[in-house]
Amino acid sequence: MDLRLKRVYDEPSEEDGFRVLVDRLWPRGLTKERAAVDLWAKEAAPSTELRRAFHYDGMDWETFDAAYRGELALNPAVEELRAAIEGKPVVTLLYGAQDAIRNHAEILSELLRA
Repeated sequence: MDLRLKRVYDEPSEEDGFRVLVDRLWPRGLTKERAAVDLWAKEAAPSTELRRAFHYDGMDWETFDAAYRGELALNPAVEELRAAIEGKPVVTLLYGAQDAIRNHAEILSELLRA
């Protein structure tokens, strides 16, 4: 499977394959039609508490990374997501964060690739 990452605000394309939104909150200002999401895997996103600590309380990236990996290790939504994308030739994980390198979708994609 070809697993890709893309910001949900970027224009959808045929090359995206199966599009999975991996944010807990629906992207502000984006309609369902424009987002063209095939699956919303919000339970695989960081917990509300962890998301707030990272975005609003100044949690550093390394602490967030470790905490999110800890959440994922105990989260049954990860296996549900694996099952949902199994057999799909191309899967694009969609995220709303502006930082294309330091965001939770990067961490989740590493776990799904392993």
